[in-house]
Amino acid sequence: MKQVNLARKFLLADVIEAISFIWLQWRKQKLPLILFIALCLNLIIAPVVYATAEGTLERRSAWAIGILGLVTLALIIYLFFVVFQPERF
Repeated sequence: MKQVNLARKFLLADVIEAISFIWLQWRKQKLPLILFIALCLNLIIAPVVYATAEGTLERRSAWAIGILGLVTLALIIYLFFVVFQPERF
């Protein structure tokens, strides 16, 4: 019983340490964090695309369409800000 609690305590400490490290480093290195978030979002989007296609698409194609959708959305948001706040760029 003590070993399980001890292992859980160390696992929780490692997760908290990893989260705090990411929180401290996110301003210095934005690209890796953005890529990680995009891949996590694609874990949600790709199965939805695959299910919508009713099996006519390959899984690789569903992932590609999901990534393409995320890139398109990011480009739309970027261009929206460029058009309405050009002095920032």
